[in-house]
Amino acid sequence: MSSVVTLAVVGAGDRGVGHARWALAHPGRARVVAVAEPRGIRRDRFAADHALDPGAAVADWRELAARGRIADAVLICTLDRDHLEPALAFAALGYHIMLEKPMALTEEECRRIVAAVEEAGVTFAVGHVLRYTPYTQALKRVVDSGALGEIVSVQHLEPVGFWHQAHSFVRGNWRREDEATSMLMAKSCHDLDWLQYVLGQPPVRVSSFGRLSHFRPENRPAGAADRCLDCTVETTCAYSAKREYGERLARGERGWPLGVVVDEFAPQALETALREGPYGRCVYACDNDVVDHQVVAMEFASGATATFTMTAFTESADRQTRVFGTRGELRGDGKRLMLYDFLTRTEEQIDLTTGGSMDAAGGHGGGDAGLMAAFVAAVATGDQGLVKSGPRESLISHLTVLAAERARLAGTVETVRPV
Repeated sequence: MSSVVTLAVVGAGDRGVGHARWALAHPGRARVVAVAEPRGIRRDRFAADHALDPGAAVADWRELAARGRIADAVLICTLDRDHLEPALAFAALGYHIMLEKPMALTEEECRRIVAAVEEAGVTFAVGHVLRYTPYTQALKRVVDSGALGEIVSVQHLEPVGFWHQAHSFVRGNWRREDEATSMLMAKSCHDLDWLQYVLGQPPVRVSSFGRLSHFRPENRPAGAADRCLDCTVETTCAYSAKREYGERLARGERGWPLGVVVDEFAPQALETALREGPYGRCVYACDNDVVDHQVVAMEFASGATATFTMTAFTESADRQTRVFGTRGELRGDGKRLMLYDFLTRTEEQIDLTTGGSMDAAGGHGGGDAGLMAAFVAAVATGDQGLVKSGPRESLISHLTVLAAERARLAGTVETVRPV
């Protein structure tokens, strides 16, 4: 293997483009040599950005797989429901794999992927980018240091943000469970994975409650049209697609979320997208069914408990966490940590340098770059221990999500199935 790790990218959507951008910023460490993307304009743009050789940009990942192993590793960034087949195929070819989260949507598919990568003996990382942020590493150092004593309980909040919910989970690709997956799997498998990582142990029992409360036809304002461009009450609606996307275009933004709505960043292209595509629909007139708020209660093997809250009804903000121990309390908001010591009754602020905001546009607070740096280093050195989100760890968190959804739908307390 050369000193520069070569990468093939399957799926040149927002996540695939974002992960591949790391190679452009670190040309001495990684280089993209091929891409598979069905949408021509995105495929061509990606190929130009990475100066790919003619024939290295194809529409179907199967064409890449048919060529054998043409790169050291592959980044699989397709839609969630399309992860299984390429993961199995590229593992069998000996590719090291970075697979976007969620790994897969069912227990059977998750276990098949884990078995395949372990049998192949390849380096495997799941895109649980929150494990890799400077903020998470600092928080985990405090927890592991013993400064808090024994961890007794945790409160963790994911403030999805009213606009992010509307974009991704009401109008967007993850709005329906039958076309994508549950809200908990699509958005919050990050968080259940993060909690087990921070505490250093998996949960053993879970319960959950949640529903779709607001983004429903009965809450549609009087006079609202099916599309924001035709709506007489659009100017008084917090979820106006015309205003949100139009203002982003006017500011010169080119990334998420605008890049999901249009392929060309021009007023006419945006108007056409809002007139004809899913992102111009009234949020009260969509076919969405995923929850807009949910809580999960967890019990860990040590007896510690944790509560997780996901809600759409917040401003755009970072995740917020409180960790309660027998010797102290830790509060974090994604940018800083506050440690209160019970003995001295003093509070210490731990300032952090983060890598941007915690959303996709901001690189998840340095997590996107951290994941790619760790994965590429693991491939280059053969040290799989550099990956913090390997197959077994990720399988546990996915099984936790599936157990929580069983609990929510059945009104039960569920045991997390063993790995």
